[in-house]
Amino acid sequence: MKSEYKVFEEKMKKSVNSVSADFAAVRAGRASAAVLDRIQVDYYGTPTPIHQIASIGSPDPRTLTIQPWDAGAVKLICKAIQESDLGINPQNDGKIIRLAFPQLTEERRKELVKQIAKYAEGGKVAIRNIRRDAVETFKAQKKNGEITEDDMKIAEKDIQKMTDDMCREIDALTEKKEKELLEV
Repeated sequence: MKSEYKVFEEKMKKSVNSVSADFAAVRAGRASAAVLDRIQVDYYGTPTPIHQIASIGSPDPRTLTIQPWDAGAVKLICKAIQESDLGINPQNDGKIIRLAFPQLTEERRKELVKQIAKYAEGGKVAIRNIRRDAVETFKAQKKNGEITEDDMKIAEKDIQKMTDDMCREIDALTEKKEKELLEV
């Protein structure tokens, strides 16, 4: 049963990592290349992440620079950024694209906190679904006579503890990100 626990634990950890990646994409006053991770550029007919076709720099805390390796990609990157939900208008000089991140307003901070809460809840729902699948797997094993009633109770208890631990981890990530957003 311990090997089966590992499978479900890995799935839960992937959910936590996904929430963490979602949080990284939410900008918090400072310019971070992570906000560009979700943006795909239609590069020669293939959706491509920006960091694969350009170098990204941060000359100061409120600015990102994107320098494509192919000069023809400048317009494509600008278009992808404008169509994204980033809410920033890119300026380009033909070679380098600049993204100036304005100071966050109180209203925008509250919107971002709500967005973070939504990501966190999505992660918790995913973890609970994994818990449900795990319990169903163990119930099927009990029905087939592969495990005993006692083993079933132990498995349910262990899976619930794992679920609670992962949800607490998401809560800690959420609290940290909210604090980061509200302090800036």
